[in-house]
Amino acid sequence: MTLPRAIPAEPVARFAAPHLGMRRGLLAAGFVAGVILAAAPTWAADGKVVHPVRVDDTKEVLATVESVRTPQARARIGGTVESLVVVEGDRVKKGDVIATVVDPKLKLQLAAFDARIAALEAKLALVQTELDRARQLRASGSAPQSRLDDAETQLTVTQAEIAAARADKSSLQEQVTEGRVVAPNDGRILKIQAVAGQVIMPGEPVATVATAAYILKLRLPERHARFMHEGDRVLVAGRGLDVGKKDHLGEGKITKVYPELDQGRVVADAEAAGIGDYFVGERIRVLVSTGSRETLVLPEDLVVHRHGLTFVKLAGRGEVPVQTGMRMPDKADEMPWVEILSGLVAGDEVVRP
Repeated sequence: MTLPRAIPAEPVARFAAPHLGMRRGLLAAGFVAGVILAAAPTWAADGKVVHPVRVDDTKEVLATVESVRTPQARARIGGTVESLVVVEGDRVKKGDVIATVVDPKLKLQLAAFDARIAALEAKLALVQTELDRARQLRASGSAPQSRLDDAETQLTVTQAEIAAARADKSSLQEQVTEGRVVAPNDGRILKIQAVAGQVIMPGEPVATVATAAYILKLRLPERHARFMHEGDRVLVAGRGLDVGKKDHLGEGKITKVYPELDQGRVVADAEAAGIGDYFVGERIRVLVSTGSRETLVLPEDLVVHRHGLTFVKLAGRGEVPVQTGMRMPDKADEMPWVEILSGLVAGDEVVRP
């Protein structure tokens, strides 16, 4: 999020106030919609000349933790689920065995191929013996050439039949191997769709894997679409009761804004650190910028609260009542700033009470 600079002013002297970033706006609001001071105003040693500054309005939205991809581990053959070696939440690597599907007919077919190959090998031995006899008889002139040719042809045919039977057996063994259902990618098991002992068809899903890369899915009303841009910063709150703790506030950025509205809402993806251990589908609070505006701000120590009213002391005029808005705290060792909604105009000189 590119925060614009304050409107140029002509102060008496510069005050080295730091940049008030999005994090302070979030902490001030107790993680509710607020404003973010784009640049700190200037003030003099004896007073402050009020000048408008530009602030970013923020909006609190609920973002959903989603996986970048959720591929499914599917069965490649039909049969019965013999075993499941994972449960929901387990972490898997690409190629890890998730389940085993067994088709009893494949074992019977393998046994049939073994018997067929054994019969062909016995036939091959007999054909080889016949060929050797035909060669001897042909050498002595006791057998015609046609008998030798027939024996050689029978040998070639039998060898080809054995090779074909072995190839069919290898194909069947590969089908048995395909009974192992493997993880399509690294990640966590999100859902198990099969149970041990279940009959399953080829292509049916056994488990859904959430890839290790997580994103935040944002959905905002379409009136905010013009303020959403790739690269904008967002603030992410903690989980549950940790929302208000500073240590649990993180910063992320918008990585993609989808060009199509979904039921009147603009959809965007955001990346943030520390969400890898969140639940997929968990909703967390996020602050996003929804535009900028001009306003007046003052250090909080220049504002006096008395009898339920708020006053600011002006040079040469005394105290005047004001209405304050959002409080925007700075760092722990510095004075917070407060927004002035009414009671002051640009050019007023505020002095310490």
